[in-house]
Amino acid sequence: MGHVVQCEIAGKQLIIETGTLAGQADGAVTIRYGDTVVLVTACMADRPREGIDFFPLTIEHEERMYAAGKIPGSFFRREGRPGTEAILAARLTDRPLRPLFPKGFRNEVQVICTVLSTDRETPADVLSIVGASAALSISSIPFDGPIAGCRIGHVNGEFVINPTYSEISDSMLSLVVAGRRDALVMVEAGARGAPEALVIEALESAQATNVRIISAIDELVRLAGKPKITVTPPTPVDPGTLSAVADLMGTRVRQAVFAGVEKGERNRDVATLRKEAVEALGERFPDQDLGAAFDDHLDGVFRNGVVKDRERADGRDRRSVRPITCDVGVLPRTHGTGLFTRGQTQILTVTTLGSLGDEQRLDTLSTQDRKRYMHHYNFPPYSVGEVRRVGTPGRREIGHGALAERALEPVIPSRDEFPYTIRLVSDALSSNGSTSMGSVCGSTLSLMDAGVPIKAPVSGVAMGLIMGGDGDYAILTDIQGLEDHMGDMDFKVAGTADGITALQMDIKVKGINARIITEALEQAREARLFILEKMLSAISEARSNLSPFAPRVERIKIPVEKIGAVIGPGGKTIRAIIEQTKATIDVQDDGTVFIGSPDESALLRARQMIEGLTKEAEIGAVFTGKVVRTIPFGAFVEIMPGKDGLVRISELSDKPVENVDDEVKIGDEVTVMVIEVDRMGRVNLSRRAVLQGLSPTEAVASSRGPQRDGPPGRPGFDGPPRGGGGGRPGDFDRRSGPPQRPRPDFRGDGGPPRRP
Repeated sequence: MGHVVQCEIAGKQLIIETGTLAGQADGAVTIRYGDTVVLVTACMADRPREGIDFFPLTIEHEERMYAAGKIPGSFFRREGRPGTEAILAARLTDRPLRPLFPKGFRNEVQVICTVLSTDRETPADVLSIVGASAALSISSIPFDGPIAGCRIGHVNGEFVINPTYSEISDSMLSLVVAGRRDALVMVEAGARGAPEALVIEALESAQATNVRIISAIDELVRLAGKPKITVTPPTPVDPGTLSAVADLMGTRVRQAVFAGVEKGERNRDVATLRKEAVEALGERFPDQDLGAAFDDHLDGVFRNGVVKDRERADGRDRRSVRPITCDVGVLPRTHGTGLFTRGQTQILTVTTLGSLGDEQRLDTLSTQDRKRYMHHYNFPPYSVGEVRRVGTPGRREIGHGALAERALEPVIPSRDEFPYTIRLVSDALSSNGSTSMGSVCGSTLSLMDAGVPIKAPVSGVAMGLIMGGDGDYAILTDIQGLEDHMGDMDFKVAGTADGITALQMDIKVKGINARIITEALEQAREARLFILEKMLSAISEARSNLSPFAPRVERIKIPVEKIGAVIGPGGKTIRAIIEQTKATIDVQDDGTVFIGSPDESALLRARQMIEGLTKEAEIGAVFTGKVVRTIPFGAFVEIMPGKDGLVRISELSDKPVENVDDEVKIGDEVTVMVIEVDRMGRVNLSRRAVLQGLSPTEAVASSRGPQRDGPPGRPGFDGPPRGGGGGRPGDFDRRSGPPQRPRPDFRGDGGPPRRP
């Protein structure tokens, strides 16, 4: 029997239904908002997985192309591995759910979110959060929910709940908030310089919406919920064992943690103490997990030191940023580089510029089908001194790259301002906390070094939270690895001097309140401005010139009705231009043409070829074309496909020419100027005018002198009709009809007969 609950969100019904689809899953719901429908299932393994010390949760987000009435664009014409958007949606669902499972729970749990239908207006990612929460809540899987999630935008000065794709593109803010009834559990945002106060107000509005959705899920649990299985919590460490570890260690653990040494040395010191505790107390406590007892002691020492004694592992105070160095232009042949070092975290970001034809083409369910700006992030094993397999980017790498991309996207110049495709690659060369925010800083340096006219520089910092046992807490600026690992929050904030451009908050506790977020945002703003000052001391503004190794892109405008002439039948013409010049050419629907090439001469040649296809043959126009026929008194040059003009022998060169074939041959490429177009459209050309640098007026005037270029033995012959062109004298278009025999006693321009 099916059950349905619903609630109204922003004027549309959010409908959650169970009991109709996927009946063998432990928990299954369909969630519908508008015409977007997502099926979410939750299943659990029968028994715990042996030999692991973590909770084996997997979240999958499956995009079915049929949901949008599309056939996949891959060779196999079926869905393959998840794309970037699907991976980011899975991460967005995973992060708020993971902290809400019981400690010590080791049964594998798999949640699969399948997009069955999309109206191409409603993003499915926030529906997956709600659907996963509902499926887990009605299942027998132990889960301390429900939670809910929604997106909030800010359009025309008003908050918009669950904005459409078009509203998101016009919004100052795109904030995803997941929360329990009484606390926030996850925040992620992209923004266009939003002030902190606006973000706080948006969080409150989003959480009010989440509470209404949670009430609907509670009703579904009442109607269709299953009893939860019993999970045996891990055996707590025996107080006597913990006391023995503390007595044995004395103050040595505290000294090792807060000695102010680098990560590697501190980790070695702590590992040595742990090994000593296990070996020294092994006979006395044979049945106890002494490793766990030492870890509990370490956690207590760390938290007390930070919260009570206001200490940090490297000796900083709570609001200080680690030492920073910034360098640009460190690689000789790349288009732009930025090297950002903060403590032991070091990021190298390289900018590569390409033509608009290098845009990434997307095959997803969203409305975006092309991507001009891309940010990719790599986390090699040497960055943490490890040895492990190097392979394709994992979800973490994709997520960190997307966060840095989101932080910088608002300051990237538009296509019209900077007609290039932009790719950034951030390599984490060394890691000790917040490589994603280091990537934001390194990327800003790299873009400015490459000469990209960004709207404002962006910096980023990671904030941490350490909770005390009695409700006290400490907010830490620029957390390092230990503070991230042992802390309760990782809150990444990026932005310009004027406001926030990206947020990402993950927590390990069951929720935090708005007061903590408000304090963290203010503390982060102070740190961002400090970091930004350090960055601008290395490079204060974008370079005025691009790297000599970067492609040059020119933009020209052609008449819309000429687009077909440039493309050619089946793309034949444009492919020929690309093949001959090796330039990239991108033709827009409005007649804008972007031509790109690192070779200036190739770019000029491509431009001339395109202009030759689209320019009208008017007096003064200059064309570069090929000689297609020679005759005793001149040569015919193809100035556009199928259209020729005549260059008389007197106009072939800036010096006297006795024989046409001595000056040009069929197939030669020459640059010519139009000096006459008669009323029948026939064209006379001059190469001499181009070689001598004459203006159109001068070229026309100098061409009207006595004509002495007739065939030998025919004194007084005035050549072919003036304005003649085409395959034979008197023709303009070789396809326009039979050749016309020249008559020496008539002018070709329709004037009175010339007396012999």
